[in-house]
Amino acid sequence: MKNKIIAGNWKMNKNQAEAEKLISALKPLVKDSKNTVIICTPYLDLEQAVCLTAGTNIHVGAQNCHWAESGAFTGEVAPSMLKEIGVEYVILGHSERRQYFGETNQTVNARMKAALEAGLKPIVCIGETLEERNSGRMQEVLATQIKEGFEGIDEEQLRRTIVAYEPIWAIGTGVTATNKQANEAIGFCRSQFEELYGKDEAQKLYIQYGGSMNAVNAAGLLNQPEIDGGLIGGASLDAEKFSAIVEAYKI
Repeated sequence: MKNKIIAGNWKMNKNQAEAEKLISALKPLVKDSKNTVIICTPYLDLEQAVCLTAGTNIHVGAQNCHWAESGAFTGEVAPSMLKEIGVEYVILGHSERRQYFGETNQTVNARMKAALEAGLKPIVCIGETLEERNSGRMQEVLATQIKEGFEGIDEEQLRRTIVAYEPIWAIGTGVTATNKQANEAIGFCRSQFEELYGKDEAQKLYIQYGGSMNAVNAAGLLNQPEIDGGLIGGASLDAEKFSAIVEAYKI
């Protein structure tokens, strides 16, 4: 039986003083969890987060990285820069990055390859819009995101990667996919990875659900057979709420 991977995406929230307060409150609440706990902070909080979580069971991730090692890419951060300060994970392809900053399946693929090369573990986001779901295109959209986003990624690299299924219509809206909807969509995603990598690799792959998961609905979602964890937005900004999600599933 897998443990669950619960990652908090702080997005553009928490200055350093606020980050220290949140991490300090979170540490004792999750210290006995057998689930994997990750906090993905803004860039300027990362080094502090690595220091504050040293020796604990909390891992630190960034929210994006570039595909180049260096160069004229104003405002970007190289994977090696993150690795150098002790970051372990990086979110890639979040729907907000796709919507507001022009990310595509191809740029996500390039960033993933660079992150893996640097020794980071990517959390790769995929998901459909409400219009795509209602028009019956959900499977087509997810299949394309997987095929193009994972092009050139081999089995060994896949084992170091986490996938987050985030229906865009459920992100930050308060609307959550039902347990059945989330489980079925992730089951479809897993079937696509099975076609690409085989059944064993697909079963080993961690696929999270993201989209308004909270302390109330977490247990129902995390106990679905296809769902291997959660990528948490707003609830990750509160230590009590985030720890309740971490503790919602017990091995």
